[in-house]
Amino acid sequence: MTAALRPPADANPAPVQTDGRGLFLWLWRGYLSKHWRWLIVAMVLMAIEGGSLGLFASMMKPMFDEVFVAGRTDALWIVGVVVLGIFIMRAITSMSQRVIMTMIRERSAAALRSDLLSHLMRLDGGWHQSHPPGYLIERVQGDVTAINQVWATLVTGAGRDLISVVSLFAVALSVDWRWTLVALVGVPVLVLPSLIAQKYVRRRSRSSREIAAHMSTRLDEVFHGIAPIKLNALESYQSERYGRLIDARVRAEIRAASGQAAIPAMIDIMTGLGFLGVLFYGGAEIIAGDKSVGQFMAFFTAMSLAFEPLRRLGNISGQWQTAAASLERLRAIFEARPSLTSPARPQSAPEGAPEIRLDGVHLSYGELPVLRGASFTAAAGRTTALVGASGAGKSTVFNLLARLVDPQSGEITIGGVPTRALRLEELRGLISVVSQDALLFDETVRDNILLGRTDVSEARLREVLDAAHVSDFLPRLPNGLDSPAGPRGSALSGGQRQRVAIARALLRDTPVLLLDEATSALDTKSEAVVQQALERLSKGRTTLVIAHRLSTVQGADSIVVMDQGEVVDQGSHAELLARGGIYADLHALQFRDAETG
Repeated sequence: MTAALRPPADANPAPVQTDGRGLFLWLWRGYLSKHWRWLIVAMVLMAIEGGSLGLFASMMKPMFDEVFVAGRTDALWIVGVVVLGIFIMRAITSMSQRVIMTMIRERSAAALRSDLLSHLMRLDGGWHQSHPPGYLIERVQGDVTAINQVWATLVTGAGRDLISVVSLFAVALSVDWRWTLVALVGVPVLVLPSLIAQKYVRRRSRSSREIAAHMSTRLDEVFHGIAPIKLNALESYQSERYGRLIDARVRAEIRAASGQAAIPAMIDIMTGLGFLGVLFYGGAEIIAGDKSVGQFMAFFTAMSLAFEPLRRLGNISGQWQTAAASLERLRAIFEARPSLTSPARPQSAPEGAPEIRLDGVHLSYGELPVLRGASFTAAAGRTTALVGASGAGKSTVFNLLARLVDPQSGEITIGGVPTRALRLEELRGLISVVSQDALLFDETVRDNILLGRTDVSEARLREVLDAAHVSDFLPRLPNGLDSPAGPRGSALSGGQRQRVAIARALLRDTPVLLLDEATSALDTKSEAVVQQALERLSKGRTTLVIAHRLSTVQGADSIVVMDQGEVVDQGSHAELLARGGIYADLHALQFRDAETG
């Protein structure tokens, strides 16, 4: 189906923008809440791990006052065993919570990727035309990875680092609340710069993710177009285009990183100022004998240990802005809805090979009319050919039959049932397509024919292979039916790919067959073999054929002549030649070209 599927006006909605809380709630309800029990276990373990730092800091007072200053040997053993126990407990809880969080992180990311791909495959062709493959790959891979890394950091920050900071500040307050206030004197100054830095990081992260999508799109186009790139010596041109994207991505990432780094940097400055204040204020009290060395060491240790979790907590806000940019994009995709849907009360699909009828069908892509009241009938169980110049609307008819697009007016029926009245799955289950561009996956030849079916016996498969003439070339493949087809079937010749596509259609055994220029790209020998397979495939089915070479459709039961979106004539080859007109002119032109060629 070669006709472009134009996107509707609302196919490219603006990214959803909401606050961080709303985005996290969306992520929680959709994916994280399924693991809430494990999350509670992980949070408890994180709390124990975080609280252990407070316990360690509190042991500094008896270590200095009772052991080092008072010289009590019994206290040495007690303090040593308690400190060892703290670190053993910390090691066990740290390892356990990391394993649990990895499990939750990977399972939730897998579910998000799976749901995202399923949703993307259900969106209309027009939506996909406005969103290139590289863009979507980056959404499924890059954005989900960014979210996956950050939410786990967020939970860890809340469960471990926050508890660490609270427990350490509790120790500091128990030593002297005035020292604690002096240490935190710079906190209010951080609020406004932190908010500015967060907004900056979110803008830069959004820009970086967008550039990453363009980079993936460029790579997708380069690798799929490697042959024309080589033939036209475009290596330098494509490298320069990709290089410009790399430079833009580097600049965006550096700017985002600078914004992220600003918040913990400000915490460093605040901490340094706090320590300076405590040193002058608390040092004077120790010199005066109002405080002990053990008290100062407990306070100093608590504040020192609080330094790193504080920096991590400060960095979380910047990391969350990066994830929020990705969440906005994913949520926008999930909120996109297909316009082509199954009816609420579908009718039953017709039995057997159905009659196909178009009645006054009009279709426009924006301001461009493609079909202008097209009407024709394809008889049940017969072959009907669609001919006409490029742009006449032939491939659009195929798109309409499979409901890849709907007309603005008119009706299309299959077996007397309007296509809009059938469930999409049932409608498309009536149709097999063999096109000039046979789509093969980077799997084995067997997999490309079966397409996941497990109910096909070896005898039935062999019958299909013989009928499609696939058996003719299997002995020449290294592993026969289990040989890889290569990316997009590149390990096979054009004729071999077409025969695999025909075998696939034979196995589907649908009552309607659509052939879109199925032999146009083949040499004479391959065309003859494929044409035999197509004739066998067409028997007993309602077949519609698009062909530019009229020699391939002369034997059709009926030929529909299209011109600029209208059906201008219909009849057999002989009848159309006898009447003259567009078909006779096309036939004469091709016949003359064949003679002069």
